Amino acid sequence: MKRLIFCALMLALQITVFAAETPAPLTDTELDIAEIVAEIQTAGKPYVKNGYAVFTADKNARHVGIAVDFENFNTIHSFMKKNLRDENYEIKDSVYFYVMRLPKNTSQIDYRLVIDGLWTVDPNNPQTVYSPETSLMLSRFYTNIEREEATEIISSGTVRFVYKGKSGESIRLGGNFTNWDSWIYKLVEVSPGTYQLDLPLPPGTYEYAFYTGMTSFPDESNPERCYTNDGKVASLLVVN
Repeated sequence: MKRLIFCALMLALQITVFAAETPAPLTDTELDIAEIVAEIQTAGKPYVKNGYAVFTADKNARHVGIAVDFENFNTIHSFMKKNLRDENYEIKDSVYFYVMRLPKNTSQIDYRLVIDGLWTVDPNNPQTVYSPETSLMLSRFYTNIEREEATEIISSGTVRFVYKGKSGESIRLGGNFTNWDSWIYKLVEVSPGTYQLDLPLPPGTYEYAFYTGMTSFPDESNPERCYTNDGKVASLLVVN
């Protein structure tokens, strides 16, 4: 009996150890980035891949970081180093890289690099611009992404809600800011199939949905989702 109990305990321990060592599956974001990193072979100008901006730097530095304009240059993001291997899996070269999710409707990025503690423009990007605000030269990267009309905060305290569909529809807006009354605000068709409503909202977290007839549906231009108290899918928006 003791031998049987001992074997059962050892089997349970092995299963536990195996489960602890089994890596968690990668998220969609991690898979996207892994695919991008796999293709990086050399340092060069920044480029866009699947909605991400890809920055690279030469291997000779000890540390490379990047700060960007849409974060007011407040955060320095450290590059990672990728080792390039030959057919014998020996390291033949290396390159620094940083992959950044592009904010919605970003047509260009102004940025600076920090190489071994020194601020500089990107030596692999010939496009530079002078910034009067900082009195510095910045590297500029054009993403060549066309601007898509989407729900966004257009000014302090004002949200522009956007719906795109067929021309001639009647689209209403409801949310926790109307106590889910969808008959207060109606979007205006500003161009064929494009509807908008500018609404002042104080700072806070808002749940909302569009309505046609008695049917509600989330905002397709806003990927953030939530569930209402009655279990329906709605959109989520944070106004700072």
